[in-house]
Amino acid sequence: MGSCARKVGRAERLPMLFLFLLLLFCPALCEQIRYRIPEEMPKGSVVGNLATDLGFSVQELPTRKLRVSSEKPYFTVSAERGELLVSSRLDREEICGKNPACALEFEAVAENPLNFFHVNVEIEDINDHTPTFTQNSFELQISESAQPGTRFILGSAHDADIGSNTLQNYQLSPSDHFSLINKEKSDGSKYPEMVLKTPLDREKQKSYHLTLTALDFGAPPLSSTAQIQVLVTDANDNAPVFSQEVYRVSLSENVYPGTTVLQVTATDQDEGVNAKITFSFSEASQITQFDLNSNTGEITVLNTLDFEEVNEYSIVLEARDGGGMIAQCTVEVEVIDENDNVPEVIFQSLPNLITEDAELGTRIALLKVRDKDSRHNGEVTCKLEGDVPFKILTSSRNTYKLVTDAVLDREQNPEYNITITATDRGKPPLSSSFSITLHIGDVNDNAPVFSQSSYMVYVAENNSPGASISQVSASDPDLGPNGQVSYSIVASDLEQRELSSYVSISTESGVVFAQRAFDHEQLRAFELTLQARDQGSPALSANVSLRVLVGDRNDNEPRVLYPALGPDGSALFDMVPRAAEPGYLVTKVVAVDADSGHNAWLSYHVLQASEPGLFSLGLRTGEVRMARALGDRDAARQRLLVAVRDGGQPPLSATATLHLVFADSLQEVLPDITDRPNPSDPQAELQFYLVVALALISVLFLLAMILAIALRLRRSSSPAAWSCFQPGHCVKSESVVPPNYSEGTLPYSYNLCVAHTGKTEFNFLKCSEQLSSGQDILCCDSSRALFPLCNSSELTSHQQAPPNTDWRFSQAQRPGTSGSQNGDDTGTWPNNQFDTEMLQAMILASASEAADGSSTLGGGAGTMGLSARYGPQFTLQHVPDYRQNVYIPGSNATLTNAAGKRDGKAPAGGNGNKKKSGKKEKK
Repeated sequence: MGSCARKVGRAERLPMLFLFLLLLFCPALCEQIRYRIPEEMPKGSVVGNLATDLGFSVQELPTRKLRVSSEKPYFTVSAERGELLVSSRLDREEICGKNPACALEFEAVAENPLNFFHVNVEIEDINDHTPTFTQNSFELQISESAQPGTRFILGSAHDADIGSNTLQNYQLSPSDHFSLINKEKSDGSKYPEMVLKTPLDREKQKSYHLTLTALDFGAPPLSSTAQIQVLVTDANDNAPVFSQEVYRVSLSENVYPGTTVLQVTATDQDEGVNAKITFSFSEASQITQFDLNSNTGEITVLNTLDFEEVNEYSIVLEARDGGGMIAQCTVEVEVIDENDNVPEVIFQSLPNLITEDAELGTRIALLKVRDKDSRHNGEVTCKLEGDVPFKILTSSRNTYKLVTDAVLDREQNPEYNITITATDRGKPPLSSSFSITLHIGDVNDNAPVFSQSSYMVYVAENNSPGASISQVSASDPDLGPNGQVSYSIVASDLEQRELSSYVSISTESGVVFAQRAFDHEQLRAFELTLQARDQGSPALSANVSLRVLVGDRNDNEPRVLYPALGPDGSALFDMVPRAAEPGYLVTKVVAVDADSGHNAWLSYHVLQASEPGLFSLGLRTGEVRMARALGDRDAARQRLLVAVRDGGQPPLSATATLHLVFADSLQEVLPDITDRPNPSDPQAELQFYLVVALALISVLFLLAMILAIALRLRRSSSPAAWSCFQPGHCVKSESVVPPNYSEGTLPYSYNLCVAHTGKTEFNFLKCSEQLSSGQDILCCDSSRALFPLCNSSELTSHQQAPPNTDWRFSQAQRPGTSGSQNGDDTGTWPNNQFDTEMLQAMILASASEAADGSSTLGGGAGTMGLSARYGPQFTLQHVPDYRQNVYIPGSNATLTNAAGKRDGKAPAGGNGNKKKSGKKEKK
């Protein structure tokens, strides 16, 4: 049953009131919890309720985790009730030997908070050992001459118990000659001496048989017996005598085996054999640490002495002479303690790890130091080695606490090697070190840190959707989930509903992906706020900005703003004064490019011109200026195909077609543009042009045949053959008027008149008088593709002139692409299949050009603001006359503009107006 340090025994009976008060105030007054129990208690026996004595309630036991910390597991604590139970055999004699006080001291450890309590369990002796003699029988030789009162030491018995349970008395069986005396040694042990009461007579009785009994005072008492046989010998009058009855000597425990302890001496007054003395240990089987020389009486150390095991020896020596007489003495050896034991450090409680957020003064472990030496040799001090954030506090006798002394940081030191050195106060002092590794547990005390303070990435537009454009990286020095970083987009300058369609981020790797192809023209830059968050509790996060710059690519062609098509798709034209000087600003090509940088740096180039060298084009400005003055041979209508290129790689381009008309007034160009049809479908136009081109080839072939026949007839000089060409013979013929064609198909200037006289004859015209208004002349005009009806022109008569040398075609007027040379140098009509095919290719190219709408001059939508940009000359432009004067080879007859004369309007120079083509002129 448990009690305090007042050593309350089980057998003691105290008043109930006193017991109640003692138990009430004991936890506050006692330094230790003390219990007293008998030895040899069965396993599982209850020593006392340790939890109650410590003031713990039953509800606290699961959290406090009360347990016993000791070197040997003699006791354990019940987890349910907190009772202190016996867990192994308690043998007092084995644990404490002959020590009068036997107690087991240990610590009871409790957690939450960590603390320990000293517990002392005193083991009471029970009479469980019987006194035992070393021998069952003894033989004693006594001379018949021994005088009454002579004493003889008998063999003693041993009892492992202590107190009243140990050996207390010897008894001798009744005898007329012998009696027994109980003697006591200095260590408290008792031995028997037999005293001779009456003289012996060997002749009467040679031997005596006695019984020696050893008794203890236990309950019940235990005893043992030994037989003594006394042999009566012949007379040996003098027994050996020791120089001292008791010898005392002190030895250091670190003496080496073989060291002389002392030498005893004994004398015998007899002579001869009766005077020869031999020495021996009375209980030789019990003496293991010393050796005795039987002849000299010298005692030496046999085995190493250990103060911590036995600190004092009491030895009984016998001196026996040759006659069998014995003398005894006692040798008492005191062992002196030396500082030969190194201090030990024993950890009572050591956690596996401690979290880095532990507060200052947090108890980490409990430790105990032990030194088997005594007095100052066993006094121990502890200290920590090295610079560690811990310190040691003294808790009680030889017990210390290891507590924190500074803030812990696992990221700097994930573990500490703690070395504790224990040093005693001996001379010289001995010390020992004990090292432990203390692991620091991680807490989420570090937020993720990005590798850069901000990120900027350049992404070229038209990127592949789903491709990665950047990667952010953040590190967290914490462990486990506290260091696992996930990424997300938390904000941006884009609308939230558009954000997911632009970019996304991998939560694990931090790779930023483009969800769509970026367009530099729509979005040049945007900024994201990315967040890195760990998985701790609570979670920590950090933000960083990512700016995405969308780089430009040359993915937009230049767009021509001027010249532009009208609402109905027709092309505009610009009027140029006939008297325009070189450098005169005719018009300007205005284009824009949605790209930026070099990709938007535009340059202007002439791809095709009706009259090369007539105009100049500004490389960067797009301004069209007169390169030279308009010549007599230059056509009134000019067409420029301008390419606008950007500076990208590869460059992109667009084309613009400029229709320029040289005229001094708008009326000059109205008759020409009113006959122009409205724009039609390009595909239908292309088909139409192909059909007409085939018809034109056939007509050209027919004309070639007619010319050949006419030349032969002219050589024949037959007047009849030319009669049809005389005045008055030109009659109306039914002519089929083909559709109007745009410029550029046949750049020839000739007139052909056909008359009917009853027989078919051909000749060149020689018209000397005005034709009647009812006559129609089939004319081929160089500004049209085929033969329109010349019913609005007048043919003036001039004197027959010799053939004109300008009948030959110029380089630019010859059929072919880009002014290529086709036919012979004389400029005659094609006369073979190869020339005909070349002419056909030229016509097809012109038809394709017409199908593209580049040669159609329609009504415009104004000047598109050019007058405000480039001056007043752009407010009205001259519309050029697409009809050219008719020139007849070999004649000076010309075809003039009858409409202009009829209206009585003179040419006007300077400013003009733009008009839409396709209006019909009412005559």
